[in-house]
Amino acid sequence: MLTALYVPANRPDRFAKAVAADPDLVVFDLEDAVPVADKADARGWAVAWVAANASGPVEIRVNALHSPWIADDLAAICAVPSVRLRVPKVESAADVHAVLEKVPSARITALIESPLGVERAFEIATADPRVVAVALGEADLSSALGVDSPAGLAWSRARLVSASRAAGLGAPMMSVYPNVHDLDGLRKTSQEGRALGFVGRTAIHPRQLSTIVEAFTPTPAQVTAAEELLAAVEKADVTNGGVLVLPDGRMVDPAMIGRAREVTALMREIESRR
Repeated sequence: MLTALYVPANRPDRFAKAVAADPDLVVFDLEDAVPVADKADARGWAVAWVAANASGPVEIRVNALHSPWIADDLAAICAVPSVRLRVPKVESAADVHAVLEKVPSARITALIESPLGVERAFEIATADPRVVAVALGEADLSSALGVDSPAGLAWSRARLVSASRAAGLGAPMMSVYPNVHDLDGLRKTSQEGRALGFVGRTAIHPRQLSTIVEAFTPTPAQVTAAEELLAAVEKADVTNGGVLVLPDGRMVDPAMIGRAREVTALMREIESRR
């Protein structure tokens, strides 16, 4: 999964447009994007749309766990089978379990937005098999850490990638880039995230999607190297404790082979979109 697109749940006129933009996931946002006065209407619109299009790649971001609106969110969402929820401000496995007790059929993206949540990232990622992803909420986290630049988030980002991989969830997606007009900044920061191990990013406007895909696309040199390595492995016939000795004398271990397969698989996924 390379792209997810937020759409404010109080704007049902944008729902079909968000889907038509063809992200991997559309996230109907009941939380930050929706004024208090619109919470009830937004909940009804989002739940009705998702219920009618349950087979689509959709997710509902509910309000924060300790907010005045979360109980109504979860009660309404119970009517939607196998719904995927993005849960803000998760800080523990207990938070995950509290949501799943109310909506047992849900699949959870746990949004980690505090230093405590970062410290417990692996606990959260392994809280239940119904946790399908973890993600950072970087605006709240930056404020809590007292940092004003991406450099201050480097450790938290790396921690999330490690926790997600260790939990068997695969590489996580990056948080949003808030300036929808600065595509150069989006590209640069996405490439920095790719270097840390992220695969893909959430967006707040359809115009960001193609730049995100571009930034997370392996370079031609990376694809060529991966393909050549896998082709050489196919021909190799000498093994020694899990290490392959290629005809040209190179030693290749399983980790290198696995990474080459990841690169080629990602490239096939990207090419399938074109």
